[in-house]
Amino acid sequence: MRAKRYRLTYTRSIALSFLIVICCGALLLSLPVASRSGDWTSPINALFTATSATCVTGLIIGDTYTHWSLFGQLVILLLIQIGGLGFMTVISMFTIFSGKNISFHERRLLMESFRSTRYNGIVSLLKRILIGTLFCEALGAFVLSLRFVPQMGLGQGIYYGIFHSVSAFCNAGFDLMGKYREYSSFTAYTGDPVVCLTLAALIIVGGLGFLVWTDVLKNRFHFQRFSLHSKIVVSVTAFLIFFGWAAFYFSESHGVFSNLSNGDKLVAAFFQSVSPRTAGINTVDQGSLSNTGYILTLFYMFVGGSPGSTAGGIKTTTIFVALLCAIASARNSDHITVFKKRLNNAMVRQSTSIVTIYFVAVMIATAVLSIIEPFDLEAILFDVVSAIGTVGLSFGITPALTAVSKIILSLLMFFGRIGGLTLFLVLLEKNKKIPVERPVERIMIG
Repeated sequence: MRAKRYRLTYTRSIALSFLIVICCGALLLSLPVASRSGDWTSPINALFTATSATCVTGLIIGDTYTHWSLFGQLVILLLIQIGGLGFMTVISMFTIFSGKNISFHERRLLMESFRSTRYNGIVSLLKRILIGTLFCEALGAFVLSLRFVPQMGLGQGIYYGIFHSVSAFCNAGFDLMGKYREYSSFTAYTGDPVVCLTLAALIIVGGLGFLVWTDVLKNRFHFQRFSLHSKIVVSVTAFLIFFGWAAFYFSESHGVFSNLSNGDKLVAAFFQSVSPRTAGINTVDQGSLSNTGYILTLFYMFVGGSPGSTAGGIKTTTIFVALLCAIASARNSDHITVFKKRLNNAMVRQSTSIVTIYFVAVMIATAVLSIIEPFDLEAILFDVVSAIGTVGLSFGITPALTAVSKIILSLLMFFGRIGGLTLFLVLLEKNKKIPVERPVERIMIG
């Protein structure tokens, strides 16, 4: 009897590609040349950092500037770029540049990565993504360099502009501001509109999703012409930004923003409404947020960005569909209609399943870390949600975590990066079974 040949499915191939990049990055970061001290970095810390960079999270075990050498920082930057675009996207780009044709298998992988439903035009979409990414990152680097060069000199100012532009666009959260004070992130630029608004713009554009870019530019910003997906993404993103802007402004005006001028409060509140949705760059101390600000930040980290983007989290479309499902259920309606279109029932089930799985993962991980670690529940929950949402914001407990906790957070970051992209499809990829109709019986709920 011949053994059954095992073949990786497309979605599992994507997950495996991320794992390979993480392992290669961990190996490079563990080398003495990667650390500023010239010592070997422990395998656990190297793996944690490589996972955080590849999964564009930003959680760190040591300040990026003070712990890693220039070589280590460049490795992290490369992992961020690969993780943000996707490994298969990068490989396909090299294939195109070498003059070769992209295989059918590669096209299918790109479709899964971009969450595209169309086979035709995937190569042109890839080229637009490359051009759009390089343009946005170059423009962001140029604007940031205008601020950094006078402070740091020409060479370092340009380098800082490039590093932080890529980090922000890929929603990674890594920064080199430990040059001035360890773990300070961009707290020295809290009220700086040039730096904050540039970083915020990069985060927003990177978090919208590649397909949305194409749709918006193709239809020249005419909202009515957008696809249903783009309409939902743009609407939910705009709502989260402006609602969060107002909520953070009023909740923190007498809290963490109390020492700022009114103009600086507006800038800080706007940035706080953008960054928690997977970017992880902070301009204020997250541990000093009010209870309202803490809860709102948790929610934003849990939601994340949009499908097919550089961002993580459960995704804006997922939470939107799950919310509509709850409303429809309360109204005893069998169909969900939005923008005069009816959503597929399978899509609704997927959305509610993803929200449930993420919520259960957060609860289990928080409970386990609470047993292992001596820190407050508030800090542990914050870091757990930050990890699974691939955000990178922290109460500062990450460097002090045990090896077991770091492994758990690494798994959450990996799960969070590929989860919204492939999790449900991976769960569905199994052998077909003969359907069996079981007896129906009602139970009491609610």
